[in-house]
Amino acid sequence: MFPSHSRIQQLQSGFQDDAILFLPELVICCGIVLLLLCRLVKALDRTHLGGVAAVLLAVALVPAAFQFSSPGEATPYFSGMLAADSFASLVRVLILAAALITVVATLLTGIPDRDDSGDFYVLLLGGTLGMMLMASANHLMMAFIAIEMASVPSYAMAGFLKGKRKGSEAALKYVVFGAGASGVMLYGISLLAGTFGTGQLPNLASAIAARLEVSNGLDPLVLTGLAMLFVGFGFKLSAVPFHFWCPDVFEGAAAEVGGFLSVASKTAAVALTLRVLQTLQVGAVNMIASPDTPFLLPSTIGIAVGVVGAITVTFGNLAAFSQSNVKRMLAYSTIAHAGYMLLGVAAMTIASTSAVLYYLVAYLLMNLGAFAVVALVRNKTGSEEIAAFRGLVGKSPVLAVTMSLFLFSLLGFPPLAGFAGKFQVFEAVYEAGRGATDAGHSALGTAFYVLLAVGALNTAISAYYYLRIVRAMLLEDAASPAACSICPSATLFLTLLAALLFAAGIIVNPIASATTQAARTFLASKDRAGIPPLPGPSKEPAGKAPAGAKAKAKGKGKGKGKGPAI
Repeated sequence: MFPSHSRIQQLQSGFQDDAILFLPELVICCGIVLLLLCRLVKALDRTHLGGVAAVLLAVALVPAAFQFSSPGEATPYFSGMLAADSFASLVRVLILAAALITVVATLLTGIPDRDDSGDFYVLLLGGTLGMMLMASANHLMMAFIAIEMASVPSYAMAGFLKGKRKGSEAALKYVVFGAGASGVMLYGISLLAGTFGTGQLPNLASAIAARLEVSNGLDPLVLTGLAMLFVGFGFKLSAVPFHFWCPDVFEGAAAEVGGFLSVASKTAAVALTLRVLQTLQVGAVNMIASPDTPFLLPSTIGIAVGVVGAITVTFGNLAAFSQSNVKRMLAYSTIAHAGYMLLGVAAMTIASTSAVLYYLVAYLLMNLGAFAVVALVRNKTGSEEIAAFRGLVGKSPVLAVTMSLFLFSLLGFPPLAGFAGKFQVFEAVYEAGRGATDAGHSALGTAFYVLLAVGALNTAISAYYYLRIVRAMLLEDAASPAACSICPSATLFLTLLAALLFAAGIIVNPIASATTQAARTFLASKDRAGIPPLPGPSKEPAGKAPAGAKAKAKGKGKGKGKGPAI
């Protein structure tokens, strides 16, 4: 029941190495304590702490970026509860960057005020810490704890604005939906861990793969447990049918909070979903030596995720048509973009994982930029309706031009980063469909082609509501003659985000190389098990196990020998 003396010594001996791997999170933890202590010092009691929060996030970015730039072998730490690898390192960098950009935006817009700044930034750093743990979670219980650590501060941030009824209502809805999703997810975790006797993702993946092989991928107990698990993931992703909280929360919360939740929270949720699915895929290939193995999970779990993604992207785009509030419109846009990402997640290949990570990089820049413009317009006009954006180009060309660029990138207009990210996701889905068709799984290939068509069609549909805002800013007369000029710092901030969007869309290779390196974390774990990556025509005859496979060949595969790199 209690750890033995030798086990305690083992934990103590490895603590120093674990603490180094955990350094970015430790900086955030120390930062939370520091911000709380600042309120105990009389001289700092009424000081705005946004600058302190920005410095803390910048300091945490340094070890996170260093760990990604010098990748080593994927290493579980803290008794295997967390995983240190290129994938987690990249996602942590994205989450910290999103938090830092959010803090800079709040300093420019003045929300929160000086009195509430300490509380607000403690909540923001607390949510950031939970999201970073989501990216590194290597155990189902750690995944649950991390999601709760990310969610609870988010509930408070959604209702942080004082005296705003919509904000309080948004926070209450967020809490109620979040509690329900967490309960269902916890039932799924208990079902899976209780059935297989482990919550460690690699061990669980091997056990699930062995069970799915016997049932041809349709084991009711396993699929029920995974479905309940993905309810929690779907809530954080705001995927249909777990999206109901998103529009109300984004409308009621401050635009700065909405931008942070739409980017950082979604990045963490996508990362956790990718880690679980890719670990399951690797576990299947390690356990089952058959040419059909790479298609076992995509043909069941993958297609289910893809269908949810197709419904999500369609609903999000169609629901955005009738919105007059820009924050609410961007909330439905967030739902739609979650659908695009899920289309890539469904392919369950290394290429699709890399594409989704690239998409997250672009999404960080364009969505935070769009919400920052909304916040600045709100400060000048007191409104977040589309009417407040009419004739904006005449009152503030910087706001109008940069907002147009952010919206064009969200639409997927070249040469912006949004186009590069969306193109890579679509290409990965197409290649997954072609690989399945060439390997004799024509039904799976057709399904991927249908998902690709749904994504492409929705890209065209989304042009209506994005261009609706652009038209109001550039072609319509101003609703009021009041000036809408912004300070030089805000101009520099928005210009920098827009320039990064252009750079990420034109100079694709550095970011693509980084995302591919992160995605290959899962491929490396398979290589260490002796399983070849199967990127092209197989050299093994059907029914013969690849060299080094852990399980004996089953002889069931009738594929034509070509499969995706999983």
